[in-house]
Amino acid sequence: QVQLVESGGGLVQAGGSLRLSCAASERTYSSYNMGWFRQAPGKEREFVAAISRSGGSTSYADSVKGRFTISRDNAKNTVYLRMNSLNPEDTAVYYCAADRLVVSRKAEDYAYWGQGTRVTVSA
Repeated sequence: QVQLVESGGGLVQAGGSLRLSCAASERTYSSYNMGWFRQAPGKEREFVAAISRSGGSTSYADSVKGRFTISRDNAKNTVYLRMNSLNPEDTAVYYCAADRLVVSRKAEDYAYWGQGTRVTVSA
């Protein structure tokens, strides 16, 4: 199993940027495909981005393509989500997730989840 801790959330004005981090306390972190999801109040959790074990393959939701970048540093057991050109629709709690099997857009495919970090984008 892997334990995940997100950080880097906060309050930012529209058009601004944030970088989220997800740190794992697991030596075999590089064995996991990683994903970012988000959930706004009253809405279902939605896919944001995913990255393969080596970082060679990435996937993004249409709503964030061209604005967000997922990356990972396996030497640091950390995955990142760089968010540029933020808008109020990006306001949500952002969750890091991990799974050994697939690079997936579906939350149900991920076995491990962090507690989330809150991102608020003001107009």
